[in-house]
Amino acid sequence: MAVSLRGTEELIPQEDWLKKLAKSDATGVPLRIKLGLDPTAPDIHIGHTVVLNKMRQLQDLGHTVIFLIGDFTSMIGDPSGRNTTRPPLTAEQIKANAETYRAQADKILDPSKTELRYNSEWSDPLGARGMIQLAAKYTVARMMERNDFHDRFKAGSSISVHEFLYPLMQGYDSVALKSDLELGGTDQKFNLLMGRHLQQEYGQEPQCILTMPLLEGLDGVEKMSKSKNNYIGVSEDANTMFAKVLSISDDLMWRWFTLLSFRGEAEIAGLKKEIEGGRNPKDAKVMLAKEITARFHSAQAADAAEQDFTNRSKGGVPDDIPEMQLSGAPLGIGALLKQAGLAPSGSEANRLIDGGGVRIDSAVVSDKGLKLEAGTYVVQVGKRKFARVTLA
Repeated sequence: MAVSLRGTEELIPQEDWLKKLAKSDATGVPLRIKLGLDPTAPDIHIGHTVVLNKMRQLQDLGHTVIFLIGDFTSMIGDPSGRNTTRPPLTAEQIKANAETYRAQADKILDPSKTELRYNSEWSDPLGARGMIQLAAKYTVARMMERNDFHDRFKAGSSISVHEFLYPLMQGYDSVALKSDLELGGTDQKFNLLMGRHLQQEYGQEPQCILTMPLLEGLDGVEKMSKSKNNYIGVSEDANTMFAKVLSISDDLMWRWFTLLSFRGEAEIAGLKKEIEGGRNPKDAKVMLAKEITARFHSAQAADAAEQDFTNRSKGGVPDDIPEMQLSGAPLGIGALLKQAGLAPSGSEANRLIDGGGVRIDSAVVSDKGLKLEAGTYVVQVGKRKFARVTLA
């Protein structure tokens, strides 16, 4: 129960989950724990992995986890939190995105112990007759209690009939898989409760539901989102990933430890106590950064990223900086930065120079009119951008 509740928003109902755990313990039969994700986009950030982390924690306790890819439900489009109808994806988009999701899940879950399923397995054979029979098990009045439907109806926004099918089909997944527990974000509560309702309608013991909070992004305020530019993409290189984790606030660090780390709660509590006793908070942040980087790359890559970050912090030059050749010597510093891809424009290059953010061979550039003769230079912009430029 302690593992189940760690970082959880809601566990409904807790008493039923205790009964299921006790039954599993007495019989030796693992519980079936389900997470369904619609492959609506190819890119995933670490905020998406919060629920997968919880799955892994429960998997490590010996339960059966089911990673369900919603290839059928993606064709409908989840209306959760939407104020407009979600455009459906093509079969080609769904297939391509599903491969990305599967590869991502394998970085967190144990692939050898994970049941991978696609909801088209049972949704396609359901057919028109089965769909009508399923639709008869829920009322329009109950459907309209859902916040997004209610708000859109009240505002006079359109609601397509097929959108009513989405929660029904997600709920039917729980029937098909005979799940004991379904996980999801806080925005999925209505759909998760639908699974409980339909399991009862089909004579099954209803699943419990566990919702996880949405992870705050790098700014510590807004939820992690690419549109907010406060995210860490799981496909980002190790050095960038490590440096981004190091950039979060000390307060946010403990929230991330709870939701993203696989370290035990007692270990995290002990570490927090050491920090409160005077230990440098950066020590804990480095531990978190290395753990997250190693998960999506490797332990060796995490060690190298730490060394790279140290080199940059001390003004050193990383080993793997890009090399390029430019012509036109003597070349103005602004033009060089633009051609080297270190500044998007000449005006931005000037702004960077004014802010003291440009270095040539470790020396700060203060003259925007500087012209560089033929030769090789190590050019640095900010703390992270480097290039070894040979000018001819």
